[in-house]
Amino acid sequence: MRHIKNPVVKFILYAILILWSISVIYPLIWTVLDSVKDNEQFFFNAPWALPDFPLLWSNFSYVWSKYNFSTYFMNSLIITVGSTFLGVLLSAMTAYVLARYKFRGSNVLFLLYISSMMVPFVLALIPLFFLMNSMGLINTKIGLIFVYTSSLLAFGIFILVGFFKSLPKELEEAAIVDGASYYGTFFKVMLPLSQPGLITLGIVNVLNIWNEYIVGTILINDPEQYTLPVEIGIMQAEMQYRTEWGPLFAALLITIVPILIVYIIFQRQIASGITAGAVK
Repeated sequence: MRHIKNPVVKFILYAILILWSISVIYPLIWTVLDSVKDNEQFFFNAPWALPDFPLLWSNFSYVWSKYNFSTYFMNSLIITVGSTFLGVLLSAMTAYVLARYKFRGSNVLFLLYISSMMVPFVLALIPLFFLMNSMGLINTKIGLIFVYTSSLLAFGIFILVGFFKSLPKELEEAAIVDGASYYGTFFKVMLPLSQPGLITLGIVNVLNIWNEYIVGTILINDPEQYTLPVEIGIMQAEMQYRTEWGPLFAALLITIVPILIVYIIFQRQIASGITAGAVK
């Protein structure tokens, strides 16, 4: 915006950004307000009306215990942390080899990884289900972790190759002269230097995995293994027969808040990391 001199263009851009911000923030505010209402307020007040006092904070404890949200929260946390750790580690190892070592077929291999990003993941759901079923990984956290990790590898490699290419080759040579092995050079020298890219990739993976619904629905049908998005979908379907709108909005807020906090804290790293990884 600082480089735009035309006031009319700047005004239009600001107006667009303000409207976009309102369209994003308004549903979140509405969710917060509806999460502390009871059913009577939904039926007898306007849907967009402010909640009556006292606010019904018990909706959150009701959802946490009645709908067993503590179990689903831990399931999502374990799967998200495990998938993110494996995804970042494997992406970094693959990207390092492709960026720093040239061998026959390395460029073809890199293009193969990148081209896989253009294939819609939903096309692989049916064969993926049969594959996971044959391996006995249906209704398991480890199965979801493997699927999420593999689905995010291509994007991770795309981001991290740019970081590893930007690092001076003299650092590797100095480490080898000092007696470091190839593994030592990677884990003790190159990996710490690529920390901005690792943080960016980790945050993007967390955002994607925490909110993922389709794969979790297909590969998990055991209620004890549900993730938060799957349980939210089930709660919404149950509202056809049982009206508990306040707890439903409270459940949505429980799902949204952790990932919103992560995004707010690391939003600058996300933007700068993706740009640096794509350009360098």
